[in-house]
Amino acid sequence: MQVHFIAIGGSAMHNLAIALSRKGIQVSGSDDEIFEPSLSRLQKQGILPQQLGWDANRIHSGLAAVILGMHARADNPELHAAKELGLPIYSYPEYLLLQSGRHAGNWVAK
Repeated sequence: MQVHFIAIGGSAMHNLAIALSRKGIQVSGSDDEIFEPSLSRLQKQGILPQQLGWDANRIHSGLAAVILGMHARADNPELHAAKELGLPIYSYPEYLLLQSGRHAGNWVAK
């Protein structure tokens, strides 16, 4: 299984990418800027994008999901390619909910 992160360099996004990679999930990602400590942490895990920027060629039908970071814009070419392929696209909170094994209707406020 492979998951692609659009805007992988964010403080929350890079941590989720690292966690999934450590679980054995193949992780790819992109970003237009990546700062410390995200940069060195992604590099250490072996999932730092080789080039900065957006490239629709990173998106393919073999992806199980695309996780969209907050600063990715609606005109992002990778997002556009994911939509064209009909890939599942999740925000960070949506993907966390999915991974928790619970559905929104099962959450009860106490």
